[in-house]
Amino acid sequence: MNDAASKSDTQDIVVDDVFPHAPETIWKALTTGELIGRWIEMTPAGFEPVKGKHFTFQTRAAGAWDGVIHCQVLEAMPNERLVYAWKGGHEGNVGYGAPLDTVVTWTLSRAEKGTRLRLVHSGFVAPRNDTAFKGMSDGWKKVVARIGAIAGEQD
Repeated sequence: MNDAASKSDTQDIVVDDVFPHAPETIWKALTTGELIGRWIEMTPAGFEPVKGKHFTFQTRAAGAWDGVIHCQVLEAMPNERLVYAWKGGHEGNVGYGAPLDTVVTWTLSRAEKGTRLRLVHSGFVAPRNDTAFKGMSDGWKKVVARIGAIAGEQD
């Protein structure tokens, strides 16, 4: 078996939208703890947009998993790009709460009438992460829309 055949298939969630706000306004919505809590509906503990910074989100626990999502900022370029690791779950869980080791990437770029915001949540391993992938695919679309609404309040 070659290396490509031995690797698991992975899936990515991609959401791309344009908002009538400056990149600085979108960045503020993406990186301010209280605002993050509003758009993702989980308050981050310990978040700062600084490379290497560890932080967590708390969601609904399941089985052997305590519901804590462990994150680490991998890249933070103000008004341009924010990347963080997103890990959670437990080996003993199947479906919701199965082990998840993914990366969330936010990219901001100037658009004709504001800012293009692109989210890529990558690394969902099939079939182990199918439940998370399906649920989060719909969830991230709602989250991105809320970011736009919250950014509108900041103008």
